[in-house]
Amino acid sequence: MKQDSNLTEPIGQNLIKMISNVCFSVFVFAVLIFTVIAITYQPPDPWLESSPALTKLFTQYHNATFQNDNSVLKTGEDLPEVFGTAESPANPPAAVQITEAVIEEKEERMTNMSLESKCDLSGPVNCSDPRVLIAIERFNLRFFKAIVFLDYQTPVNGSAPNECDVSWRFRNKKEKSWRKYRDFRRFRIGVGENCTYRITGANGWHSGVNARRQRSRVGAARNGGGIGKSAPPVRDEEINDTIPALGSETAFRKGKYLYYSRGGDYCKGMNHFLWSFLCGLGEAQYLNRTFVMDLSMCLAATYNPSNKDEEGKDFRYYFDFEHLKEVASIVEEGEFLKDWKKWDHSHKKQVPISKVATYKVTPMQLKKDRSTIILRQFDAPEPENYWYRVCEGEAAKYIQRPWHALWKSKRLMNIVTAISGRMDWDFDAVHVVRGEKAQNKKLWPHLDSDTTPDALLAKLKEMVHPWRNLYIATNEPFYNYFDKLRSQYKVHLLDDYNELWGNTSEWYNETRLLNRGHPVEFDGYMRVAVDTEVLYRAKTQVETFYNLTKDCKDGINTC
Repeated sequence: MKQDSNLTEPIGQNLIKMISNVCFSVFVFAVLIFTVIAITYQPPDPWLESSPALTKLFTQYHNATFQNDNSVLKTGEDLPEVFGTAESPANPPAAVQITEAVIEEKEERMTNMSLESKCDLSGPVNCSDPRVLIAIERFNLRFFKAIVFLDYQTPVNGSAPNECDVSWRFRNKKEKSWRKYRDFRRFRIGVGENCTYRITGANGWHSGVNARRQRSRVGAARNGGGIGKSAPPVRDEEINDTIPALGSETAFRKGKYLYYSRGGDYCKGMNHFLWSFLCGLGEAQYLNRTFVMDLSMCLAATYNPSNKDEEGKDFRYYFDFEHLKEVASIVEEGEFLKDWKKWDHSHKKQVPISKVATYKVTPMQLKKDRSTIILRQFDAPEPENYWYRVCEGEAAKYIQRPWHALWKSKRLMNIVTAISGRMDWDFDAVHVVRGEKAQNKKLWPHLDSDTTPDALLAKLKEMVHPWRNLYIATNEPFYNYFDKLRSQYKVHLLDDYNELWGNTSEWYNETRLLNRGHPVEFDGYMRVAVDTEVLYRAKTQVETFYNLTKDCKDGINTC
């Protein structure tokens, strides 16, 4: 019996050892797989997805077939459903809306004042009569239901005795930002008994030229007026995207800064760059520091007609720097380096600085750092030198990307507003994705055939009434591709409005000022931004992957 016991004892020990070895091997293999995924992972593109899909995007890994849809671009003001507005530190300024109740109150005050304005039915209309403005306000409320009217200027005479020009500020009901836009139109005024006024006709967008507020011209004398067809530079006084200064040396020294060196995100796709930029801005807010920001960007080749990366692009071409300054603590890199150098040259004790050589040093570890400057260095090879790596892992629980801080450029939104206004805010839109996806039959086998002119016309007849204004947001490069749709609809394409960024436009003049007098190209990224926002303002929106084709947005078997 003792011999049997001695035989079974080593067998049991060996079995336990074998099971332990197997478990340890599985553990090592799992760690290896996780490490490979962590190294090769690149973030999905949150900017180009529909709002319901954004939260899902942030929490799951996509396989190698995921491809970005560069024909739609969302920014912070488009995403209130997911991220909310409560987290924004800036509150929208109070603005009184012109409603029917407000108009009735004005009429009541006029009645109490016993306003008796004599009028000559055969003479010219007195445009300054308050009742003319009331008639215009009522007409606009009935006709333009898609916009909110904020304030009016006193009407002035038009070009004919029965015409009045008037200017007003407004915003679109579908825009979640509180930015204001301006329109000025010409109205034909009819006069009835007892000097009652009514609107007998109205002209289109920006037709009331006599009511247009004069804007300051910058550098007109310096330019001499002889630069071909170029208009003298014009500054939009409602846009303040000047670079803020830190102020005194004392103010600089008292500040706390987070400074990211240039990493592998430079010259990557814009959406990759923004994913990383908001990570850095989020870490700065977590650390309660001012983020040092380089306004010079590199636009990836996919957005350039030359198909080459282009450096020297200004952040302000694409995004609202004024809003960013209001809601986040930032300083421009050039101003920061100038003040830093000035301090070190004039003081024996230099500015305390902590250099962080790897993203693996987490924001939580830096929370108690008292150095004036925390300099994160991204000198490792890709993908170790991507900014967004800072916000991965455990840091994702602490760092919140401030989506509310990033809006599209007001200059680009002025173009969006002009296009929508020319269609009197009464239009439908279809988003037609073609380009590389239509050519890739493996991932999108039906997309090309489902977006031919014949197929589009057949589908749109079911969703859009004939002879409606139809805006087509698309990456299709051939302008005449959609001509067949003109037999049923009033077709509008982005290129129909190219004078809005041409060399006599306000956009051209203002961006040239940002570029030291040199013209700025209206590039592919700007086109996508404008196309996207016009699409969002349509009454009926027809999407490619939800309405026009059965193919999945991210490729075959991904629906």
